[in-house]
Amino acid sequence: MPPVPMVAVVAVMPPGPMAAGEEPRPRRDRPAQPHFRRAEAAPRPPLLLPGRGTQWAAAAGRRRRRGAEGPPPSFPPSLPAAMATTAELFEEPFVADEYIERLAWRTPGGGSRGGEAFDPKRLLEEFVNHIQELQVMDERIQRKVEKLEQQCQKEAKEFAKKVQELQKSNQVAFQHFQELDEHISYVATKVCHLGDQLEGVNTPRQRAVEAQKLMKYFNEFLDGELKSDVFTNSEKIKEAADIIQKLHLIAQELPFDRFSEVKSKIASKYHDLECQLIQEFTSAQRRGEISRMREVAAVLLHFKGYSHCVDVYIKQCQEGAFLRNDVFEDAAILCQRVNKQVGEIFSNPETVLAKLIQNIFEVKLQSYVKDQLEEHRKSDAEQYLKNLYDLYTRTTNLSSKLMEFNLGTDKQTFLSKLIKAIFISYLENYIEVEIGYLKSRSAMILQRYYDSKNHQKRSIGTGGIQDLKERLRQRTNLPLGPSIDTHGETFLSQEVVVNLLQETKQAFERCHRLSDPSDLPKNAFRIFSMLVEFLCTEHIDYALETGLAGIPSSDSKNANLYFLDVVHQANTIFHLFDKQFNDHLMPLISSSPKLSECLQKKKDIIEQMEVKLDMGIDRTLNCMIGQMKHILAAEQKKTDFKPEDENNVLIQYTNACVKVCGYVRKQVEKIRNSMDGKNVDTVLMEFGVRFHRLIYEHLQQYSYSCMGGMLAICDVAEYRKCAKDFKIALVLQLFDTLHALCNLLVVAPDNLKQVCSGEQLANLDKNILHSFVQLRVDYRSARLARHFS
Repeated sequence: MPPVPMVAVVAVMPPGPMAAGEEPRPRRDRPAQPHFRRAEAAPRPPLLLPGRGTQWAAAAGRRRRRGAEGPPPSFPPSLPAAMATTAELFEEPFVADEYIERLAWRTPGGGSRGGEAFDPKRLLEEFVNHIQELQVMDERIQRKVEKLEQQCQKEAKEFAKKVQELQKSNQVAFQHFQELDEHISYVATKVCHLGDQLEGVNTPRQRAVEAQKLMKYFNEFLDGELKSDVFTNSEKIKEAADIIQKLHLIAQELPFDRFSEVKSKIASKYHDLECQLIQEFTSAQRRGEISRMREVAAVLLHFKGYSHCVDVYIKQCQEGAFLRNDVFEDAAILCQRVNKQVGEIFSNPETVLAKLIQNIFEVKLQSYVKDQLEEHRKSDAEQYLKNLYDLYTRTTNLSSKLMEFNLGTDKQTFLSKLIKAIFISYLENYIEVEIGYLKSRSAMILQRYYDSKNHQKRSIGTGGIQDLKERLRQRTNLPLGPSIDTHGETFLSQEVVVNLLQETKQAFERCHRLSDPSDLPKNAFRIFSMLVEFLCTEHIDYALETGLAGIPSSDSKNANLYFLDVVHQANTIFHLFDKQFNDHLMPLISSSPKLSECLQKKKDIIEQMEVKLDMGIDRTLNCMIGQMKHILAAEQKKTDFKPEDENNVLIQYTNACVKVCGYVRKQVEKIRNSMDGKNVDTVLMEFGVRFHRLIYEHLQQYSYSCMGGMLAICDVAEYRKCAKDFKIALVLQLFDTLHALCNLLVVAPDNLKQVCSGEQLANLDKNILHSFVQLRVDYRSARLARHFS
């Protein structure tokens, strides 16, 4: 039989034959299969798996050829095969494949050992014998398991019986406990009833005894001689105070005519004891005896002088507490210290602490604030406003710290009233002082700037004849008189603007802090109006008006066109103005009707400035075109386009073209530096269109020979190169078309119609084309007129 089938048979062989008539035993669930122990240092032999007998035999042959004779070190030859059935082989961890391999290695002829050949029959016989041994072991173990199960069932029954007995005992004990509980409850009810009866008897007795004592003490006052130890012994001041307090209440009910003398004596003793207690409390506070202070305060609680005791405590707490210059920090430290102490002394600590805080605000802080503000109230508005803002801020910050303490139910209202009591006389007219200071300060900043420029501000819009002429001149190009020479000064200063915005920013901050919430939007609008008046009207608008008046007429030569500098600076300033509007004004008015009013005021200011800026830019562009006209008139000669010697022309473009292009490039750069955003393209497009119109009209003033036409084309090409600097598609397109029109000056007569129908000239009006053709010196020849018609 070959090795593979034999191993397969061994792997699937049943546990063993059953005896005749024997019922098959059901298999019980067992724990995980046991694993036999293997030596830790021994190398693991190759696994012998079902169906892999051939591979195993081949591996044994290879080992034999390599000289690996005998089994691995973990399988000594002297180990008998019977030892495989011992329990030691089944210790954890157990692997069935390794177990079979070890058994095969131990069997003579089961492997290559000592040169023996593989003997499958002997191996099969060994496997069969081993299986029988395992079956015997299984039966023995099974019998032992059954015996243990029977023993376990017996012990379980005994345990259940004991549990039942214990349950019965527990029920009996529980019943006894219920009976005992009922008996205890019955006894407790009887005791409570007896206690109530005893109290009902004892309370009147105690009251009678107390009344007897009070009558005894009252007789001593009636006789005029205090003999009791409670009144003569200073150590029993607490008992004496309790007695005199009760006698004082009784004396209030007695008729005055019969008991006036004794009432006076009781009142005098009441006052003396009260003074002694307060003195004792004061001494204890100085010594730092918290327990004694607590005892005396508890006694004084029922006296009329209890509030005086609190006053003494508050007064002594403040002794030495305000030695530094920072009264607010000292107050916070004092309240923090007293807050920790007052709960250990008084039964109503929140009232005492609130009274201390009230005293600090009404005495210390109010006096300090008055000294700081009254000094500058009439003499220095700036310092007065700074001090008012600083003091109010520090007071509110102190109030926020005090909110952490227990001051009663409505501590927010309590502290707000204290703050209002200190600052009400200063806050009522705060906004008037703020507006007055802001107005004078802004006017001074502007005047200082104009004085530094040696400039006397002109009145604008007064209605005089000069103003009328100036406004007409600004809106038209009519020569209504000479323009104002400002020597290139823009009369705009970022330093001035920053100073004005800084003053307004501080005013907004003070307004936010010092204004009543209901008056805040209105006060903020007044401050904003002052900013508009001095920054926008008195500074920016004045500079624009002056700049407009300084723009020369369009026929001026070599004029200084500085209005674009005004535009640039005004634009920068307005960005700063807009930022302050959004950052500081909007939070103060965002939820009030004043928001729409402020937005409308800002819109009106912007529109007024835009009108003047547009007007100034338009007139500046006219001046640029006028100066370019002067350059062309002075530099362009008629002989440039109709030279006497057609064959001797060496220049590529005329001198007039060079100067005009240089001037244009400077102006384009200046426009880019003066504008921002879309305004750059808008102004450059307008300038480019006017530049094109100027060149177009200029070229139509001359007649052109063939070589002159070539020079004109060169000039236009240079103009077109200059137009590329504009980076505006429309301007470049206009000069492309003009360049195409100039080709009509040099094209052969036979090709005129073809050129006119080209892509760039096909959409132009025929009259425009005709006007350029007429500029040719040979236009009147019959041949040219015939071809063009």
